[in-house]
Amino acid sequence: MPMTTSNWKSSQLIHYTIFQQRLSKTIQVHSLYRKRRRMKREMEMKNLKLLMENRSIIEENERLRKKAIQLQQENKALISQLQKKFSHQNNTIC
Repeated sequence: MPMTTSNWKSSQLIHYTIFQQRLSKTIQVHSLYRKRRRMKREMEMKNLKLLMENRSIIEENERLRKKAIQLQQENKALISQLQKKFSHQNNTIC
């Protein structure tokens, strides 16, 4: 059976439609890949930012811990001086 012009046009239309559908799917897939890569980069940046904040907090915590130890030692020394002073005063009063 010879192909008529209308059959040929119909066949071309079907092929073109299939091509468009495949192209559309390909574009969607590539778009999803790009979105996934972008989201991955964003998550990596957020993770890096949180890591840096965490390190900063740990360093500040260590600095404050050392300061607290220093203040405790100063406090003990002052209490010891007060106890000696009151002990000395009590000995002179009696």
